Amino acid sequence: MTKSTKTKAQTRQEIESQIENFIREQGEIEQVEMGASGLQDGKYNTSNMGFIEPKKERTPLNHIVAAIQQRKSDKKPAPIPSVKPRKPQKKVIYDDFGEPIRYVWED
Repeated sequence: MTKSTKTKAQTRQEIESQIENFIREQGEIEQVEMGASGLQDGKYNTSNMGFIEPKKERTPLNHIVAAIQQRKSDKKPAPIPSVKPRKPQKKVIYDDFGEPIRYVWED
């Protein structure tokens, strides 16, 4: 069983119908000035702002960072793979009709 999600158009239609029902039941929509709903007594409501608390002390972790850096530097670097000489490969030479004529070794 899959859950069907509402489209934006369906959500808009639902909100419109709720507004119409509210108005039909003698509800009244009050117009307010832009930005006025965020104000209390003409000022911003500072009780909801996140910078009210005093600054908290941070726990120093320098010794932990130093230990991690030490472990990183203690690791041996990965060995550089040696380059092996390539083996010669056998290549087929074909004629104009696609028939093999001879084999040639290429480096």
